[in-house]
This record gives sequence, structure tokens and C-alpha cells, in this order.
Amino acid sequence: MAELPRLNGVIAAWEKGRPAYASFAHPERQVAIEFSTAPYDSVVFEMEHNGWDPNVLQDCLQYLLNRKQILETGSLAPTVTPIVRIPANGGENNQWLAKQALDRAVYGVVWPHVSSVEQAYNAVSACRYPRPKTAAYYEPVGMRGDGPHTCSRYWGLSQQDYYRKADVWPLNPQGEILVILMIEDVQAITNLDDMLRNVPGIGCVLIGEGDLSQELGVPRQYEHPIVKDAMANIVSICKKHSVRVGHPHVTTKNVESVLAEGYTFLMSAPVKTYAALEKARGIAGG
Repeated sequence: MAELPRLNGVIAAWEKGRPAYASFAHPERQVAIEFSTAPYDSVVFEMEHNGWDPNVLQDCLQYLLNRKQILETGSLAPTVTPIVRIPANGGENNQWLAKQALDRAVYGVVWPHVSSVEQAYNAVSACRYPRPKTAAYYEPVGMRGDGPHTCSRYWGLSQQDYYRKADVWPLNPQGEILVILMIEDVQAITNLDDMLRNVPGIGCVLIGEGDLSQELGVPRQYEHPIVKDAMANIVSICKKHSVRVGHPHVTTKNVESVLAEGYTFLMSAPVKTYAALEKARGIAGG
């Protein structure tokens, strides 16, 4: 059987040896249309602090598709890979939110406030289908329910090909689904080493500077030494385990230091000038 092409633009960027560029976005049709031709690798639809509506999310994914790009690339995968941040904190163990998001065809799930090994395991398990104990990559045990009709159609795959590709990366090298954990409190930093050591399938760690700075007593003072030290600690732990780490507030002012510190998932504001992204590409290449 011919190998299927890489569908997830974030993973594709990393496999090419360059950072991936992304932005949070409101889950609205017009926003999705604007992102369909934006120079990002990914858009993260923000549904933690916005209302959760899986039908709106599905509409956004459809409007993200661009017929001209499909014709030029020969792939049904959107040029800008859709990911969603779900509303539930990691400790709430809400597997159904990941199930509904994945069934709408997103290529990744951002889990807010993951603070323990158990919560990290739940996040990865919720994004995987069950499989026999004798199968490769058995752990973490899959808990995702089976409803592949919409997602396989959107990915442009047969259901059997979708099953092959709908696993978490990098645990399964052929997987296309990213599990992104947000580390945004002191307990999470304390437990991060254990999380990354004991839970395979974590694709990226995204630092939640806002909530982290709140707990550290300097809300939204992102350049405060105590915040910078905490973030450097997170990056160091991620590097130890060869796990990608994301920065949520990349600007033209901090992009050079962000790249130098080792971040490879760069999130900037969704402005049409794309100044931070263009500067980052000039520094990092790609």
C-alpha cells in the first residue's frame, strides 16, 4: 500500500527541521475564511474561553478549506491545519470534548491546565481509538469512541486509512493527531518531568503564561523574572525529554529570544501583517 502523505502541517514543519507557526482564533466562519490563506501552519480555534459548539467548529473547518489550494496541492488537507482548545481543564477528565472535536476532524487538541501524570494520560487516551493489547503503541490505552464518518471525509481518506492515520504523534510516527498539554501552574511544572517520562504520545507542551503569571503573583507581567524563570524551567524539562514546547505570545519584540530559547511552536496574534511570523521565518528559515 502506498504511504499516505503527511497531513498535519505542524508535524510537517517539525519534520522539515523548522518551527511551526500558529495563532489562536475565534471560532467564526469569516475568521476561518481569512485563515484559509494565512501564512500559518496551524490555527487553534479558541473554545476554552469562548462557548463550546461542535457544529460551529465543524463549520469553521469547512470554511478553512480552499478549492484553489486543494487543486494546487492535490490534497484535501487544509493548508492551515485546524486544532482546537477545548474548555475543560485537565483535571475534569472530559474525554467527550476531545471525542466531539476529533469527530469534527481537527488534527489536534489543546488541553488546558494539565497538572499531573494522571491528567496527561487521560488527555492522550481520549485522543486514541482502543486497540488490542498485542497491538503496537498500545499505551496509553485508547478511549475514543468510534464515529469516523465526518472526520474521514474531511481528511479525504477511506475509513480504514483514517483509522491508520488517526493516532497520536510522535508515539505513532504515522499518526496525524497532536495532543498539546498546557502547563500553566506551579503544580504542573513540579510534575512535568514525571508526565513526560511516563506518558508517551504528548506531541507538544504549550506554556500558559497568563494563568501561570497569575499564580506567581505577577499577572500578565510576562517579562517579570519569576515568570521568565518558570518558563525556562519548562523549556529545560521539555528539551530533556525531546518534547516540543510552544510559546503563546510571540511578537516582533521577543521572537529572537523565543527562537534562541528553543521554542518550536510559535503562536502570534492573528494580525494581517503577520510581522512576528515573517521575522521568525527570516531568523529560523522555512
